[in-house]
Amino acid sequence: MAFHIILHQPEIPQNTGSIGRLCVSTGTQLHLVHPLGFDTSDYYLRRAGLDYWEHLNPTHYSDWEDFLARNPASRLWFFTTRGERRHTDVRWQDGDGLVLGRETAGLPESILETNPDSLVKIPMPGDFHRSLNLAQAAAVGLYEALRQTRGW
Repeated sequence: MAFHIILHQPEIPQNTGSIGRLCVSTGTQLHLVHPLGFDTSDYYLRRAGLDYWEHLNPTHYSDWEDFLARNPASRLWFFTTRGERRHTDVRWQDGDGLVLGRETAGLPESILETNPDSLVKIPMPGDFHRSLNLAQAAAVGLYEALRQTRGW
């Protein structure tokens, strides 16, 4: 079984390209919930993903409802700065999905409100912070899941 990274309406192609590269390198399935802030043939997306993108085969969804109807993940964890549970406190299981929102706005309030027990944060003890870069957050969360389940 594999983990799933679900990007809800990502806006920056370079982040999605980097996350695609992360997914190929770790055997993780990438899911893209539209609308996207770029075209998947975007130069910057392919540049960030290098030659990994051709091996990725992401699944596309027209919107969040479409994703929920076809959701392959066993459990979903929603990354947000407003979460109470740290990503290291989740007991990750194969098949879990890591859901990350748009770079400028995060996940919609409607999604956060309907999933209060599944909100996850990555601690940021620095003096100035809003949130981590989307690709960094995906990597931090995924590698904790892999560390717990595969001993990486």
